[in-house]
Amino acid sequence: MPSVSAHVAHALSAHIDHVFGVMGNGNAYFLDAIERTADASFTAVRHEAGGVVAADAHYRASNRIAAATSTYGAGFTNTLTSLAEAAQARVPLVLVVGDEPTSGRRPWDVDQIALASAVGARTYTVGRTDAQATTIIAIEHALAYRVPVVLAIPYDVAAVEAGPLHETTSPRLPAPLAPSGEFAHRQIADIARALSGASRPFLLAGRGAWLAGAGEVLGELAAATGAVTASTALGRGVFPDARHDLGVSGGFGADGAMELVREADVAVVFGASLNQFTMRFGELFAPGTRVFQIDVAASATHPNVGGFVRGDAALVARAIVDELEVIGAESSGWRDSIDAPTLRAYAPGDELAADGRLDPRSTARRIAELMPEDRVVVSDGGHFIGWANMYWPVASPDRMMMVGTAFQSIGQGFPSVAGAAAARPEATVVLTTGDGGGLMAIADLETAVRTAGGRGIAVVWNDAAYGAEVNLYGLKGLAEAPMLIPEVDFAAAAAAFGAEGVVVRGLSDLDRLAAWAATPAAERRFLLLDCRISGAVVAPYQEEIVRVNSR
Repeated sequence: MPSVSAHVAHALSAHIDHVFGVMGNGNAYFLDAIERTADASFTAVRHEAGGVVAADAHYRASNRIAAATSTYGAGFTNTLTSLAEAAQARVPLVLVVGDEPTSGRRPWDVDQIALASAVGARTYTVGRTDAQATTIIAIEHALAYRVPVVLAIPYDVAAVEAGPLHETTSPRLPAPLAPSGEFAHRQIADIARALSGASRPFLLAGRGAWLAGAGEVLGELAAATGAVTASTALGRGVFPDARHDLGVSGGFGADGAMELVREADVAVVFGASLNQFTMRFGELFAPGTRVFQIDVAASATHPNVGGFVRGDAALVARAIVDELEVIGAESSGWRDSIDAPTLRAYAPGDELAADGRLDPRSTARRIAELMPEDRVVVSDGGHFIGWANMYWPVASPDRMMMVGTAFQSIGQGFPSVAGAAAARPEATVVLTTGDGGGLMAIADLETAVRTAGGRGIAVVWNDAAYGAEVNLYGLKGLAEAPMLIPEVDFAAAAAAFGAEGVVVRGLSDLDRLAAWAATPAAERRFLLLDCRISGAVVAPYQEEIVRVNSR
């Protein structure tokens, strides 16, 4: 008869096609069922944190929920940083873990429910008679609230017979949040009137707008009002017409583009949280700009917002477009008067910085020219995040993900390749990581090489330091020794794991990337570019942080 673990695997695989993780005592029976009887595929990672990271990246790249798995105790505690990142980033996933037996805690057990709750994840514990139903409820919760959940299998019930498997039900998911009430509808009318009367209307969209499928209607709204558009770092590509788009807004924005945003008289923000980085620490909009926000959050997420509508970005945008038609609004024509490509251009940089090491700006620009166009970019956290976000264009928000930045963690890069590779088997997966984060996640370099193979590229921004700390605390006069890293040969490490590693000291060394991209994926190996960059070239967003923190 099927076990409790088999019931969990059966229910899970009806709605999830991939599981990532590390096998141990607590999840052995679950993984046996996944391998033998379930439809979901399992990919092994080399650190438990990597399983959660891979499941996280899988969802961001495909909008399809995935699962991670680990054993109890030390295996579970290893997942906590990645679990916190998924919670902060509002990424649904299911972490299937072993747990203490129902008879009580053993010396190597910890209070996993309390630990999961502390980082923002709810726990569902299965039993002998309810394993399938509880699994469906856990999936339902993750998808409905866009959060990670923990599905715990107590050690003493994992192999217990639970009766025959039965057909699984589908999770009940809420409909898109429609604006409701007289106040919301009056606010929509107010937004439409403001846009109709604006001389310089501006639309900003984030990842929430993409998840709502609002791209097409936002394009209609921009055309109807003549608005200039831009996106957050996580919403890049959400507007269908790039001719009038300023690119990324906030700290990653080009100077010319951000100066133009401050000329806007009306700004409407869709599905973006308006955090301190997106808002350039409150300086994105000029004091006279009327700012409206549309989001599923309970209230406006920044004090500069003057009007707020709670609702699905696509539904509210459609209501505004309809209202504009009712009042007979005409286009402002503002977007036709700007040169967006020039405004969103970044400094090209020099080949080498003053210290003789690579200028990361020119390096990033050259890599963008050589990479395959059909690519998914996954980013670790660190100072270097500016280079990819500024210089590497992507086709849509699900092709650029920053795993780690929501929780401001590093060391999430290499395992994220596995999740993106499983979610997008047709695309090239490009990792951007630093030497600090790369070393922290080095065990899952093997995972990246194994899972992506000839479809994978890793760019390591190797400045022999924790760059963000040097830029912030080194400039304050703190001792720099703890901020420095002896220069590591990542190219040699990649070769040890079966990849091709290239040390990049000049732009001509990137010619190998051109040859690699021209070779069929089946005939090439994973490529790691060990870019020896200068730490003296500081990303503009980091200069902004330094300036704010030095006030």
